[in-house]
Formats: sequence, C-alpha cells, structure tokens
Amino acid sequence: MSLVTLRRQYRNGETTPSEVMARLADTIVTRDTKTGAYLSHDLDVALKAAALADLSKPLGGLPIGIKDNINTLGQPCTCGSKFLVKNYISHYDATVIVKLKNLGAIPFGRMNMDEFAMGSATENSALQTTSNPRDHARIPGGSSGGSAAAVADGTAFAALGSDTGGSIRQPASHCGVVGLKPTYGRVSRYGLVAFASSLDQIGPLTSTVDDAALILQAIAGYDPQDSTSLDVPVPDYGVEIDLGVKGIRIGVPKEYFCEGIHSGVQKNVESGIRQLEALGAVILPISLPHTEHAVATYYVIASAEASSNLSRFDGIRYGNRADNPADIIDLYHQSRELGFGSEVKRRIILGTYVLSSGYYDAYYTRAQKVRALITKDFKRAFEAVDVIISPVAPTPARKINSCADDTLQDYLADIFTIPANLAGIPAMSVPCGTTAFDGSDSLPVGIQILAPHLGEGIMLRVAKAIEGLSLP
Repeated sequence: MSLVTLRRQYRNGETTPSEVMARLADTIVTRDTKTGAYLSHDLDVALKAAALADLSKPLGGLPIGIKDNINTLGQPCTCGSKFLVKNYISHYDATVIVKLKNLGAIPFGRMNMDEFAMGSATENSALQTTSNPRDHARIPGGSSGGSAAAVADGTAFAALGSDTGGSIRQPASHCGVVGLKPTYGRVSRYGLVAFASSLDQIGPLTSTVDDAALILQAIAGYDPQDSTSLDVPVPDYGVEIDLGVKGIRIGVPKEYFCEGIHSGVQKNVESGIRQLEALGAVILPISLPHTEHAVATYYVIASAEASSNLSRFDGIRYGNRADNPADIIDLYHQSRELGFGSEVKRRIILGTYVLSSGYYDAYYTRAQKVRALITKDFKRAFEAVDVIISPVAPTPARKINSCADDTLQDYLADIFTIPANLAGIPAMSVPCGTTAFDGSDSLPVGIQILAPHLGEGIMLRVAKAIEGLSLP
C-alpha cells in the first residue's frame, strides 16, 4: 500500500496508526526472516508515537523505515558495521528525521546496508545478509539494499536511503521500487554518517512516484547545520507531477547504451522511451563523452573522502575498542582491524594512497578535473534537453556471492548512476517492467531519469508518466 493511500484510509477512519503499526510489526516477523531487510525495530516507541499521531499533518501516522546510517534519537546507528554495533545509540535526530517527525511521520526500523554505505549489493554488511524479495537467491542491490528490499517486500510503506554513487537508485531498480536521489544540497546531510561528503545525499525509496514526491517535499529545504545545504525555496512538487510529458525534450545518451548492457534491460528502457514519444515527448540523441571515466574518477574521490571521514573511528570516543592494547597506536590498529570489514579497509587504503605526498596531484587533483568535465557534459546536454533517460544498471540483480572474487564487476555496475553524483544533479529510478536473466524469468528493470540542478519537479513529472506506461 502506498503512503498516499494509507493517509486517505486514516482520514476516512478506515484504520488507525496504532492498528497499522501492529500489523506492520506482525508482517516483519512473518516475512523479514527470509529477506533480512531490518536490523532492528523498536515497536514500543513506534506504538507510543502512533497513539499520539496527528492525522491532520501531511505525514500524520505514516511509518517510514530508516537506513542505518541516519541518526535517530534513542535508536542504534550501526552503519552495517561491527565498529558501531556494540554500544552506539544515537543521541540526536538527523535533520531529515526532525522534519519527518514535525510533519507527523513515525520513523520505524533500522534498515540493513553495506558497511558505511560502501558497496552495491548489501553483501558488505557485517551484520546480516539481505536478499531480494523478488528472488531470494539474488542481491537487493546496495548500499541501501535493506530500504529497497523492505519496500518491495511489503514490510515498509516507504524508507529513507542514502546515495553516494547510486545507492538509492540501483537497489530500487533491482527490487522494482521507486528511488530518488535529490540535487546535492537539496536535502540536509546533518545526521547522516558521512562516507564521501561531496557526493552523499539522502532520499526516499517508495512504492509509487507520488510517495517519493511526498517524502521529498517533507525532507527538502535549507539547514544551517549543513554547510553544503542550498538556501533556495522548495517548490510544491505536487503542482506539475500530473501534467504529462507532451513537449518535454528527453535526451538519450549514446554512452549509456553500450557494450555489456543486458539485452532485456535495453529492450525495456527503449520501449519506455518509445511510449514517452507517443505521449508527445520529443526524443533527442545526446552525448556525454566523459562517461567512460566516471567510475575511475568516482573511486578516487569517494575513497579519498572516506579515508578522511572514517579517521574519526579510532576506538576512543565511541564504537569498537580493542581490549588490552599495548599503546595508543596498537589501540588504533586493533580497533580498526577488528571493527572494519574488508571493503571499508580497501577504500580507506586507496583513499589514503591517493591523498599521500607525491600522489595527490597525480590522482586526486586529476580526478577532480575529470569531475569538472563530467559536470560540463551535463550542463551542455541540458541546454538542449529537459531531462535525460537511461538504464539504471547494466543488468538485473545478480545472484548472491556471484562476485565474491571480482569486486571490479560490482564497481562497474554503477557506471550509469555515478555520473549524477559527480555532477550533483537529481536522478531517480522508476520500475520499467521485468526481464529474464541468469536463470530467472522475471527480474525488475529500472529506468533512470536525470534532470538539471534543482530539477526535481520535471523529473517527477516524467517519472509519473513512466509509471503509467505498459512495459514488458
């Protein structure tokens, strides 16, 4: 059920937040044992909030799951890591949580994720495995895999995730739900545990485009506690969402339909483009020539920022602390060795290397220059088109552990999502039918919509039109 439908039922007196919360908890018990989307949920706190819910508020009584790297007062915030699992409880609410609560929503449940958001499959979680409810032998995507899987499984009405290089859109595509990454700075990052500060953004995962617009409306806006927050007005996203696509110029980048894309993914996305054209959209071929450098650029910049951000995890102030270290250096060594997983260590080492003396200009400075070129590609493209459409991922969801010895394949799987983070533009994934892949007859495919800086309104308008298409 969508949030919009649930809100209507509340206001019509068909059910109450307390009843819904109790049913949702029962559903989690019966269904999530197989999917593993939830790391924890505090039913007592949620039931107290439900009993006091103000249904006159825009999100009154609506439960929303939270990715476990977004701080919520009194709840764990493990980031999917052993480093924080023992004794860290959030002592404050992230700005997005404050906004949700002020509008009546009930944050409910901590969603599994790749450790510190570093991964594309939720296989890097140190705490448990999350599977794709469409096929439990497959990954849900990542790093917001728990959030996407819960929405797809019906154990959450909606959830928040974070997106650094596709971590909302790619799991949304794999699980067949809607996922939206806002413009960088549109939503406050205060209270989000940082992975790569110049790339991270919080956004919604929902069952419908209307629900995505509803949550974005709630969490967007300027926040003085976030130095990167944009002090610009937030439009009413509901005003233009149903206006259709007639006359909208849609760019199709040739670089996003390349060798290695699965034939079923390409067929579904092309079918969606043809149907949008039949509705009056103008389809234009475009080029984003620096796309091929996006993955390498991203892993230099993101790893460098991760190296800096994760230096605060030292085993002294909070989190995992080694027993009986020989000295302070041994304390750091043992705490991090035991607390961090292999992927996190890999990225910290890479990031420290590219920032080190003698290599900074060769790697980090050069990566920033390529990032500027990728941003210019988009600026030039948006002079000719209103939005850009592409696949979200080259293939549907792969099988769990099928890339255990080949992390490069997972890195390359983000080739279509990473550029939007590097450029800071909004992007979202909308379900685009299903296709056969690797022994499965019907796996979800996502279509990606990219819009200019602060262009969430027109992006949602195109997304709503796609939602109404007849797709394979």
